[in-house]
Amino acid sequence: MKFPGQRKSKHYFPVKHRDPLLAQLTHQPNPKTSYICGIDQTLVDIEAKVADELLERYQLPKGDSTLINDQQAHELYNELKDNDLISDEFAGGTIGNTVHNYSILADDRSVLFGVMSQNIMVGSYAYRYLCNTSSKVDLNFLQPVDGPIGRCFTLISSCGERTFAISKGAMDKLTPEYIDQDVVQNSAALVLTAYLMRASEGDGMTSAAMKAIEYAKAANVPVVLTLGTRFLIQEDPTWWQEFIKQHVTILAMNEDEGEALTGLSDPLLASEAALEWCDMVLTTAGPIGLYTAGYVDDTAKRKTSHQLLPGAIPEFNQYEFSRPMLKQDCDQPVKVYAHISPYMGGPELIRNTNGAGDGALSALLHDLSANEFHKTNVPGSSKHKHVGLCYSSFSQICKYANRVAYEVLAQHSPRLSRALPEREDSLEESYWER
Repeated sequence: MKFPGQRKSKHYFPVKHRDPLLAQLTHQPNPKTSYICGIDQTLVDIEAKVADELLERYQLPKGDSTLINDQQAHELYNELKDNDLISDEFAGGTIGNTVHNYSILADDRSVLFGVMSQNIMVGSYAYRYLCNTSSKVDLNFLQPVDGPIGRCFTLISSCGERTFAISKGAMDKLTPEYIDQDVVQNSAALVLTAYLMRASEGDGMTSAAMKAIEYAKAANVPVVLTLGTRFLIQEDPTWWQEFIKQHVTILAMNEDEGEALTGLSDPLLASEAALEWCDMVLTTAGPIGLYTAGYVDDTAKRKTSHQLLPGAIPEFNQYEFSRPMLKQDCDQPVKVYAHISPYMGGPELIRNTNGAGDGALSALLHDLSANEFHKTNVPGSSKHKHVGLCYSSFSQICKYANRVAYEVLAQHSPRLSRALPEREDSLEESYWER
């Protein structure tokens, strides 16, 4: 596993590079690895520039998101293909993006649960999904299905308006039998999206997700939920609050989803409110940057050396050098917040807004998994005097998540094609040490 973030640390990492003198005295076994697992609706994102006439012909309200059946999807895809209108085709899905990015960052294994077409033809949707997924993502636990996976058409009008046509295919057909208990219970985290909890009657996706949550909670594996869209949350925010309270350890959301969940438009206050239901929150807020919020025990809190920031909570970042902890592991829990503005002010040209939040979450998951890796292989380290949820501080996680989100915004694909550079030419050497 690669170290999460580009900086030096007194807690030596990776653990296989120990003092050469001590290595002669004791046998050093190969480090035990850690990984994350996730459940997703496997789908392909298809982007095309179209005329309004096409939208009218397929009865797709401009600017809206519409469900279409498999036959309509097939006809639409063929027309776009025949007229050379398709600009990009990417493997998609919130959790698929997240576990892919995790494996790119960590250069290590992750596991994806979902469905995949049993018969795959070269050039098909399923083929493109597999081609655009990191080889480090373990796809051996996908459930084979008869039929296509999901397709999401992003149709861009000449005015720039985006219209979405979604064909579910068999993406919600995952059944609980294909959730491997050992895989879930030996993972560092289980990652889910809110979409999984709203499967149609007759589809097994929601039952499969709940079975995975049951396995994870029985083994004290953190459950991570990303909200996905504000429209789903605002239908019944009370239901989601109770669901998060019962099942979720870490919550990821953007400012719109945070407002739908809590009723608070300020992302910092929304993060604070969400801490009543979970242990840690990652909130992306577009041009404002991103926030992390969570808990630390009063005896383990560490004051920042950065400038104290104003906000709805005055000087809210004063303990941002603390490491996140589960609230139940704190004798005297203290709420901690951190914030960072967009890296380098954001890209000069934003090529893609889809996936930036998934990228930020993958950085947090990499840090969480690295903590499990280090705790397993160096249990006597002073790093683990307190039971931390993550390896790094709130502040450092902000920097890492921010950097990954920037990388996604600066490219067309919502998935990273390469890891972060070993040395940042645009940053002074002391950036990662601060």
